[in-house]
Amino acid sequence: MDKEKIAIGIDIGGTNIELAWINKRGEILHHNVFKTADFISAASFVDEISTYISDTNQKLNEFEITGIGIGAPNGNYFSGSIEFAPNLRWEGKIELSKMFENKTGIKTRLTNDANAAAMAEKLFGAARSMTNFLVVTLGTGLGSGIFVNGRILYGSTGFAGELGHTTAVENGRKCACGKKGCLETYVSATGIVKTAKEFLRISKMETELAQKEHFEAKDIFIAAQNNDKLALETIQFTAKILGKSLADYVALFSPEAIFLTGGMAKSHHLLIPETERVMNEEMLKIFKGSVKILPSSLIERNAGLLGAAALVIK
Repeated sequence: MDKEKIAIGIDIGGTNIELAWINKRGEILHHNVFKTADFISAASFVDEISTYISDTNQKLNEFEITGIGIGAPNGNYFSGSIEFAPNLRWEGKIELSKMFENKTGIKTRLTNDANAAAMAEKLFGAARSMTNFLVVTLGTGLGSGIFVNGRILYGSTGFAGELGHTTAVENGRKCACGKKGCLETYVSATGIVKTAKEFLRISKMETELAQKEHFEAKDIFIAAQNNDKLALETIQFTAKILGKSLADYVALFSPEAIFLTGGMAKSHHLLIPETERVMNEEMLKIFKGSVKILPSSLIERNAGLLGAAALVIK
């Protein structure tokens, strides 16, 4: 009897690295999570994950591995490398596909993590019938994957679609990439926490966030659910910046829809209405009302992992 063919998907984030065995229907058959900070170098990461893959494959011997797909910050599909990722401690250009192939003997493909999320939405999610759409990943940073005329947009360098590193605030916060005022310094899990802390310093509003020595983005959204005024203003400020940036994006690409995914997108009911209002207010008349901002249909299914596996499955 023929073994079922599956792919291994690896989703590398600034906080966590997720790994899964995935079939062509997008079903996750085995899954594990590692802390990104535990790997001081790319070489140590490849060594440990390769060993884990080998050990797990011996247990899951009813499957045939067709390849490894990796979604990573600053991942270049053309070269198979992570190149100068600002949210990773691994510096420089890392030929990760080649490293995994040499270590495991398994064909490996790599792309930007946001591109992987867009591929997942196209193959397994709500964008199956769409040819032009944008996926925005809201995590430690902000990424974006763009589909134009039914194909992922890579550009001439492999790095097209860096919406997170477009300037949202002139001479604004310093970004890990070296620029100032990048969109991801305001619209990301780290960015929204910085905004809340800035509001705390200058505001006299009572807020439950002041009672916490340390808080995360999820705490801001929980406080907003409780009608905490400072938390609500923080989200409104964040949504306004995102809405303006998306209005510019629509003028360039005229998508059918914009999908939000990642940890912050799980609170889409608080984030999307104001973002969409500002986007429509700021965009050209010819585009008004033509684009919906939607939560990814894969928020609870890990779009990054599914998209990484899709590099091999497709």
